[in-house]
Amino acid sequence: MSYQLVVAVAALAAYLVGSVSFAIVVSRCRGIADPRTYGSGNPGATNVLRSGDRVAAALTLFGDAAKGFFAVMVVRWIAADQLPLEWRSAAVSAAAFGVFFGHLFPLYHRFQGGKGVATAFGVLLALDTRIAALVALTWLIVAGVSRTSSLAALSAAVAAPPLTLWLDGLGVMFWSVLGISVLLVFRHRQNIRLLLQGQEKSFSKRDADQ
Repeated sequence: MSYQLVVAVAALAAYLVGSVSFAIVVSRCRGIADPRTYGSGNPGATNVLRSGDRVAAALTLFGDAAKGFFAVMVVRWIAADQLPLEWRSAAVSAAAFGVFFGHLFPLYHRFQGGKGVATAFGVLLALDTRIAALVALTWLIVAGVSRTSSLAALSAAVAAPPLTLWLDGLGVMFWSVLGISVLLVFRHRQNIRLLLQGQEKSFSKRDADQ
């Protein structure tokens, strides 16, 4: 098997893993409504929380982050034994993008996926814990000041590529992280419109609406 084919297989396998939407799976298992049918319509932990089931929301958050982490780590473990150094990074980066893309456009759920914040964090944690820590810190600071999760997510997405460039250089991993960030911002386009109009809900407002 050629190295290019190995990279392609890694991306495809990761995409299939990413296509498992924990918001939908957990909701079905716990007997609550499909998260695509209420609230924001987004199959993610924040919207699942609107159902009132905190356990389901926590399981969704953990599952979406874990699939991003493990998809990348499994490819890293396999690539360490099977590929030369220059191709390892390509395979790992392809898996990182693949699992995130799968979450956004899941094969098993009519391509109706989430916005990818938790999965992106899991991916970053597997790629480089330093980047993941700094991106998480960015999210926490912006969320603490603005009390708005979407603004925090957007800020973290914008911060990720330059942090990757600073810590890991201009390699294939940078382009994977950049692609993930661009898609994450794209998936938050409605939130961006609401932010610009001053209509995006803060944490406190969401709590009051539940």
